[in-house]
Amino acid sequence: MTLLDPLADAMSTIHNSELVGKPEVVVKPASSLIERVLRVMQSKGYIGEFEKIDDGKAGRLRIQLMGRTNKCGVIKPRFPVRRDGFERFEKRFLPAYNFGILIVTTPQGVMTHEEAKSRGIGGRLLAYVY
Repeated sequence: MTLLDPLADAMSTIHNSELVGKPEVVVKPASSLIERVLRVMQSKGYIGEFEKIDDGKAGRLRIQLMGRTNKCGVIKPRFPVRRDGFERFEKRFLPAYNFGILIVTTPQGVMTHEEAKSRGIGGRLLAYVY
């Protein structure tokens, strides 16, 4: 099995585990990008605590699920977005106004689209959660 997109695999693992109703899930391999995306999801209350487990290889992430995500996934290709262009992608990837978040990587780090709008910066879309 070749691993082409670890972030997409992590998001689909989280989504599938939420559908089944598991209390926690282990995602492998761990990466700093996945950790930063999880930190944004945690700050918005979609997931609980998570910890990195060192297994001598790429590592794993144990994530506590709270049953609050309806859907989460990555956005491919990773579209570039200007600071005033988020509305188009909100309509495309989120089900309703002010419902869910887009996760964006910017020069100032990984953050939600609301945070990027308030700071007046653009970036590249990584994922969506609602």
